[in-house]
Amino acid sequence: MHTDQTRQIVRQLRDRPRARVLIVGGGINGVATFRDLALQGVDVTLVERGDYCQGASGASSHMIHGGIRYLENGEFRLVHESVQERNGLLAVAPHHVKPLRTTIPIFSTFSGILSAPMRFLTHRSGTPTERGAVLIKLGLTMYDAFAGLRRRTPWHTFHGRRASLEQLPALRPDVKYTATYFDASVHNPERLTLDVLRDGLAANPRARAANHLALVGHDGERVTLRDELTGESFEFAADVVVNATGAWTDLTNSDLGTGTQYMGGTKGSHIVLDHPELHAACAGREIFFEHTDGRIVLIYPLGDRVLVGTTDIDADMSEDPVCTEAEVDYFFELIGHVFPGLTVEREQIVYRFSGVRPLPRHDETAPGFVSRDYRIERRQGGNTVLSLVGGKWTTFRAVAEHLTDEVLGELGLQRSVPTRGLAIGGGRNYPTTDAGRRAWVSARTDFASAERLDLFLERYGTRADEVLPYLGPDDAPLRGLGNPNELSTGELEYLVANEQVFRLVDVLVRRTSLAFRGLVTHELLEHLADELADRLGWDAARRDAELADSTSVLERLHQVALA
Repeated sequence: MHTDQTRQIVRQLRDRPRARVLIVGGGINGVATFRDLALQGVDVTLVERGDYCQGASGASSHMIHGGIRYLENGEFRLVHESVQERNGLLAVAPHHVKPLRTTIPIFSTFSGILSAPMRFLTHRSGTPTERGAVLIKLGLTMYDAFAGLRRRTPWHTFHGRRASLEQLPALRPDVKYTATYFDASVHNPERLTLDVLRDGLAANPRARAANHLALVGHDGERVTLRDELTGESFEFAADVVVNATGAWTDLTNSDLGTGTQYMGGTKGSHIVLDHPELHAACAGREIFFEHTDGRIVLIYPLGDRVLVGTTDIDADMSEDPVCTEAEVDYFFELIGHVFPGLTVEREQIVYRFSGVRPLPRHDETAPGFVSRDYRIERRQGGNTVLSLVGGKWTTFRAVAEHLTDEVLGELGLQRSVPTRGLAIGGGRNYPTTDAGRRAWVSARTDFASAERLDLFLERYGTRADEVLPYLGPDDAPLRGLGNPNELSTGELEYLVANEQVFRLVDVLVRRTSLAFRGLVTHELLEHLADELADRLGWDAARRDAELADSTSVLERLHQVALA
């Protein structure tokens, strides 16, 4: 059964089936381009076949980083841009993007000095050769220089064996040095994506966005859109189509009437562990290092869980990406490489996830050496199609700026609003000092406890002021959770009313961190399905279908064994 809110969104598109610009793809780059065009006053529509941030954008390593390893590929422009964009996101989205202390354990002094230039020149991995202290020192010095004098993070430091083991006693005892520098993290990339989307919707009354609405065909002038919730289809026209579907770009172009071979995505998988000893061993920092096969990997404490990743495997686009048992073995091996005294069991995995990076076609180039930079391909015809090839999380604002300027040129328009330095969502007026946070909390204690207010400030930034009126005196945790801080009935009411929630799995995986943290049980699923059925008008058949679909997604794509 269609919900009132779904009918409203789709009805708007059916009643006015035209826009100057149609963006296909609701990942971070598509959403950021939507916001940018909306800010310029352009009549823009975005459609996403699944949920916002469902693909690679939601399967990231949760890092906002310059990509120090890209220096070895000679991608100096990309690293400089990425570091600058990282600095900017720390300023404009401080509720989501936080400084991340990152430590590299180093086991040699001079290793890699000869092989690194060969990797730089040939972009082939060859026989794995460990990067030693001299090479890492050179890279970090250059990396810090790219951050500039107006940096928002400290300069890197080096420590010898004794100091390294004092700070990280669980490290391999043969460690020679550790290098520590700062990048940034995004604990919930899905919520940051939603913030960007809602800013676009608020900026322009003609801007429209719909999830669970797929582009499925093209007649030369118009595209065919299909509502994935009802199966209903209709035609839609636009002067410019922006293809921001990531690894699916070539498939989307086929639906748009032109086959392309731009993409060569690689699969990256991660696991999430409930492992207090490993969490403590990290000492509040990301451990970032080169594994024995030359792959750069990470161990990263996120809240009370530990994220471990990632792989880099050529992807089969005909299959859903899943984390395999072989990849789990690889992750356990890399943990043992730096923390040999720790034991990790599969029972400690609470969540797995995989995504396909939107990399360009790379033929014989090893996956780890494929450029993470981006380009825009143009196709002229009945309408102009701009395809984004590549792009990474950190540079989404710059990518969107580039795409938007290309679109504005096609439309004969000029940019009127810059996005550099523009606060995102709940980052506006966000209190960045302890005193400021205390003042923000103390002014709102009529709504909730100080502990809960502090949590909402972290989760929503200053947009928490929109959530608080939904709590009410009878606000209670959902059955199966016990703690209202995880998700309460009032907060769920807010999500449904404001964030285009139409599927049960959307709540579990993208509007909250319940699945990521391993908190989903059969009891919670049943109760959440009942709550959403009441709010969205589902009949019994739709409610049961949502329950079955969510269970399947969690088990099949994330290997979650429900208790």
